[in-house]
Amino acid sequence: MPTEVRSLNEECGIFGVWGHSEASHVTYFGLHNLQHRGQEGAGIVSNEEGYLRGYRGLGLLSEVFADEKKINKLKGNAAIGHVRYATSGNGHVDNIQPFLFRFFDGQVGLAHNGNLTNAKTLRRELEENGAIFHSNSDTEILMHLIRKNQAPTFLESLKASLKQVHGGFAYILMTEDALYGALDPNGFRPLSIGLMKNGAYVIASETCALEAIGAAFVRDVQPGEVVMINDEGLKVDTFTTETQHAICSMEYIYFARPDSNIAGVNVHTARKNMGRRLAKEAAIEADMVIGVPNSSLSAASGYAEYSGIPYELGLVKNQYVARTFIQPTQELREQGVRMKLSAVRGVVEGKKVILVDDSIVRGTTSKRIVQLLKEAGAKEVHLRIASPPLKYPCFYGIDIQTRKELIAADLSIEEMRERIGADSLAFLSEEGLIDAIGLKFDAPYTGLCMAYFNGDFPTPLYDYEANYQASLLDKKSRF
Repeated sequence: MPTEVRSLNEECGIFGVWGHSEASHVTYFGLHNLQHRGQEGAGIVSNEEGYLRGYRGLGLLSEVFADEKKINKLKGNAAIGHVRYATSGNGHVDNIQPFLFRFFDGQVGLAHNGNLTNAKTLRRELEENGAIFHSNSDTEILMHLIRKNQAPTFLESLKASLKQVHGGFAYILMTEDALYGALDPNGFRPLSIGLMKNGAYVIASETCALEAIGAAFVRDVQPGEVVMINDEGLKVDTFTTETQHAICSMEYIYFARPDSNIAGVNVHTARKNMGRRLAKEAAIEADMVIGVPNSSLSAASGYAEYSGIPYELGLVKNQYVARTFIQPTQELREQGVRMKLSAVRGVVEGKKVILVDDSIVRGTTSKRIVQLLKEAGAKEVHLRIASPPLKYPCFYGIDIQTRKELIAADLSIEEMRERIGADSLAFLSEEGLIDAIGLKFDAPYTGLCMAYFNGDFPTPLYDYEANYQASLLDKKSRF
């Protein structure tokens, strides 16, 4: 079992640039600021005067391109890139993106963030009609559909194909003469467009990647849109008008970097508001407030600010522990967590501590952190979670697809508190989360996907429906 402090992961980050003489290096810098969205593999495909070439590999971006010669070979004025955490497909290099396809009449690079809910059905239909897949990732399906839906232009073929795939998806594609970006009809995943000083356009999963390369924010890609960028500039089109915003609430809670803006809302500000609202809903007397590094620090500061209780550095994260550190015994696994997180004895000893975290998934990490604090001498540890209890799986690009992985699916809050070992436990309400994020949509429409908390999925689940219904009927003890 890996000793990652977190056990919730998003699929990937995508980036593209058109019109820059050092496009591959710009893509590298952009991907570096998206590394938090995927650490399993990375790749870049470049476009040199209409010829596409690429390189991809397993590991962090800096590991994949440790040899500078690899990126220097990716010449051209356009490029797309990808950092991956797998929710569909295994960890083989064949599943690392961007995929590069060569046909008799053209070349296409393809990168995808999300998860298709009808992938199995589409793949079976395509294979029955002669399609041959080179990976077991659902990303490759779109390319087969594009080749099947032949139209006068690539854009028309792409639009027809996007109507056939369902679920959560943000795509970036590159042909010999254009860069494309597309977002699913619900806009589960963020996708933003920027403009560099030299006139180069960029597309990225988060606005923090635009900042990294000095690009000014232009606009978000909206649900159901497909954008085309070429030497003539930016063109915005739609592949469907049947859209309704359902931005993944976990982007604000955990996945996105605090310096990113999603749908006009700054992530740090949203998290700080979550902490403030949590302090209002679940107040308790204590000596200090501390946050779990790094995604919970904003919420912890908001809790402290509203409550008037001092914010302290009670936990320190070691940024240099190997991300895939695996040990065979429980004792060594717990030692791995100690390598990743340390409690500051001089701060917490003899104190009543409010520990703020962004979420509880399986509960094992929360239990270990509470234990660390108590072993460091904390008198009491009161756990406060800046989101509602995670009770339902996700099918749009998060690696939790069964309820048996979620401690809150079966246990009451008191039962969770007892298992984790905290002196008290409280969660932010759904209403509190919605208000804290503050998207401007007409009530009761929130613009957020809250399915993880209430099971209200904004789309049909297609291939996952039977498994999901079975999980609802399974009441056996899972822990």
